[in-house]
Amino acid sequence: MAEKDSPKPHDEIVQDQIRMGFRDYERSNLGLSLSAFTAGLEIGFSVMLMGILHAMFSGKVDDHILSLIVAAGYPLGFIFVIIGRSELFTEQTALAILPVLNGRASVRELLGLWGFVIAGNLIGGLLFAIFITWIGPQSGRIPVASFQHMAHVMVDPDWQVTLGSAVLAGWMMGLLGWLISSVRESISHVVIVVLITLIIGAGGLHHCIVGNIEVLSGWLVGDGITFRDYIEFLVFTVIGNTIGGAFFVSVLKYRQMRA
Repeated sequence: MAEKDSPKPHDEIVQDQIRMGFRDYERSNLGLSLSAFTAGLEIGFSVMLMGILHAMFSGKVDDHILSLIVAAGYPLGFIFVIIGRSELFTEQTALAILPVLNGRASVRELLGLWGFVIAGNLIGGLLFAIFITWIGPQSGRIPVASFQHMAHVMVDPDWQVTLGSAVLAGWMMGLLGWLISSVRESISHVVIVVLITLIIGAGGLHHCIVGNIEVLSGWLVGDGITFRDYIEFLVFTVIGNTIGGAFFVSVLKYRQMRA
């Protein structure tokens, strides 16, 4: 029982993550793309719940309290995706680079893997955004104003802020994968996912896959958000998430093991 509850040693965590990361290189492109597409759809439930919470409490509580209430919906999609083992890009930035550092995969293979995963995530997110921006207003559960609010939170900051925010979000997502590998109990996995993604949501940090749905939803309902706004958001957020997950977690943790 003590061994079951105790955290894994640092070197064991790194080796586990290398094995987990390398398994994705062995998957077929179709299997990888379908898993990533599924993740892009499932992560949308975070946006759906945040929209519902915003609609329920907007105008009834202080804006700072409203932000915290809306953030409470942020972990939902991540629980579905991470516990369900679908392929999420911000998890892949940390995991997939470890086999490259270990010499078991090439940079070319890494870029190909990232490409399939992020493409699947974005396409799944686009379809979810199209559906939710129709069903939300039609059902009266998520008004257009809630979609507009979530989108503007993502696109209004300057690019430097977006980039820095995305680095922090990628860093935390990398730590999430690291911490999940360090514990053995499923309930601990859920707690870790909830705590870390709740911080990302409460901090308004930029996550490229969740934000993809938020910004696309705002663009689809029409509120002055342009396609250029979406592309600029996506570019800086993907770069920031990649830096945060790949360097601040994978590279540093791997070098720590080799030191």
